Amino acid sequence: MTKFILLMYLCSNIPGNACQQFEPKYKEFNSYHHCAIYGYKYSVELLENFNPEFINEYRVFTAFDCKEDAAI
Repeated sequence: MTKFILLMYLCSNIPGNACQQFEPKYKEFNSYHHCAIYGYKYSVELLENFNPEFINEYRVFTAFDCKEDAAI
């Protein structure tokens, strides 16, 4: 069975600040569908828990990708 790995990034819209990859709570999924849904839900959870001033100052956003894991 194909597995999908969730890659998540914390980004800033401020010039000169690069996206930084981080490891989410769960990162391996049995379908692309589950991976994508979790990526969106986890992004919302993460942003809701950040200080609003931090988000406003750095214009923080998340990005993610669900990659097929060829090793499995």
